[in-house]
Amino acid sequence: MKKFRFQLETLLKVTKMNRDQAQVELAAAAKKLEEARQHLEVLLEEMAQGHKDYDALTSKGRITLGTLMTYNSFFNWKREQIEQQQRLIIECQAEKQRRMHELVKIMNKLKSIEQLKEKRFQQYMAEVFFEEQKLLDEIGGQLYFRNMG
Repeated sequence: MKKFRFQLETLLKVTKMNRDQAQVELAAAAKKLEEARQHLEVLLEEMAQGHKDYDALTSKGRITLGTLMTYNSFFNWKREQIEQQQRLIIECQAEKQRRMHELVKIMNKLKSIEQLKEKRFQQYMAEVFFEEQKLLDEIGGQLYFRNMG
């Protein structure tokens, strides 16, 4: 009897490679999202520090128009950076979600192919068992007739 050969073995290998690639891409998307969140934290801390510095200056009662304009520009700039970073985080979350859906789709395909391979292997084993049983029956029949004669 010939050895077991799964006709879709190449498809199985390609799907496993696709799964591995999708896992790498998901990990990269998750890392990018985490880095974007950390950068947002830094920007928020910088804004908070700017407010503390501004409050410290204004509590002394003397502040020049130039200083006031500088802080106003700083706060506007920081707000813009924070809004930009929040938009980036939303984009990163959407990308991570897309990668997750892609991985789930590939995993489902892989599971189907592996189940099909297992089913075909079970059929193969049943055929092997049937062939071996047939051979043993023939040998047994030959021995029986040899002993009879």
